[in-house]
Amino acid sequence: MRNRLLVAAAIAVTATATLLAHHSVPGQFDVSKPMTLKGVISKVGWINPHIYVHLDVKDADGTSNTWALATLPTAMMRRAGLTKETLQGKAGEEVTITAVPARDGSRHLGWINKITYADGHSFSPTGQ
Repeated sequence: MRNRLLVAAAIAVTATATLLAHHSVPGQFDVSKPMTLKGVISKVGWINPHIYVHLDVKDADGTSNTWALATLPTAMMRRAGLTKETLQGKAGEEVTITAVPARDGSRHLGWINKITYADGHSFSPTGQ
């Protein structure tokens, strides 16, 4: 009986650690390297476990790259009163996004700290 309790406790601790690691922004993104991106939101992936905002950014040399920027889950956004359409903004509108890059070096992947729209209103899922 005691062995079963120890095994159950070990499984619970392992499962909890795995869940926490998956949802740790600092675990997946380098919060020490904030960046600012300006571009047009081309697509919003309103999916779970995290929404992705796809931002088309023009580099200094004129080439365009699409960033996949993760944010909160759909349920949390709905509770905050946001929809896919409000997150998308107006078609062709340039936005400024502060974000942090992926820790594993994946190119054009990040986590959103703040989105500022052309009219000045903003949304900050991280409270920053």
